[in-house]
Amino acid sequence: MSDPERGAYAPPHADAPLSFDPRQPERGARPLPLTLVLSVLVLAGLVAAIFWFYQSGVRQAGDAPPVVGAPVAELKAPAPAEAQPQDPAAGLQIYQSDATAPLETLPEPKFTPPPEQPQPRPTTPVVVAQAPPVKPAAPPSAETAQALKPAIPAAPKPAPAPVASAPVQKTPAPPPEKKVAAAEPKTAPQPKPQAVAGGAAVQIGAVSSTALADRAWNEAVAAAPGLAAGKGKSVEKIERDGATLYRTAVTGFASRSDAAAFCDRLKAAGKSCFVR
Repeated sequence: MSDPERGAYAPPHADAPLSFDPRQPERGARPLPLTLVLSVLVLAGLVAAIFWFYQSGVRQAGDAPPVVGAPVAELKAPAPAEAQPQDPAAGLQIYQSDATAPLETLPEPKFTPPPEQPQPRPTTPVVVAQAPPVKPAAPPSAETAQALKPAIPAAPKPAPAPVASAPVQKTPAPPPEKKVAAAEPKTAPQPKPQAVAGGAAVQIGAVSSTALADRAWNEAVAAAPGLAAGKGKSVEKIERDGATLYRTAVTGFASRSDAAAFCDRLKAAGKSCFVR
């Protein structure tokens, strides 16, 4: 029994069992469950059934093949006599059955004639034509020799002495006149043709030299080559506040709308201009 006056840390009573027995009490063996026994029996039955089915379908090495279906002799029926085909050559005697009959004598074989042999060439002696002997020429006769002699030319007669004549005075010929080629007149260089000015122009700036004017015009044309095709250049010299300026413009536009479109293209490229 518990003592309510004892504290939590009070020693146990003297009558409490303080010894420990490690020996376990002996118990009987547990029986196998019924479900385990039934499972083993069912599994063994399945294995036996599978083995039996396998052995029944496999033929052994010495066994004959099993008979399947009905015999062939029982399935076929003999054909009627009228359905049998008739042999038209039945009863004909093709070979001689009498062994004592004489055999037909075969004709002697005829062979084709052998190929023709080439005949030898005729050995006709070759006749070589010989030139007739050359006879020495007969010496020419006396008349022929006289005719063949060259005629001796006659001695030339002495020429008469020349008569002294008065000396002829020769008049000296006048010296040839020297032809001086006329100098061709020098033609002044023609100015470069400019495009015909139209009704509108685009002024692109006023610079201090003609070189800068040409440069400004080239840059403007390069900025809008399609709109500046066939257009002219105008460089006008002006004086302003004591300084000389060159006012540059692109001319030759057919209308102010074309000039305005060209100026808008220059402004889009970062340049200044106005239509005049």
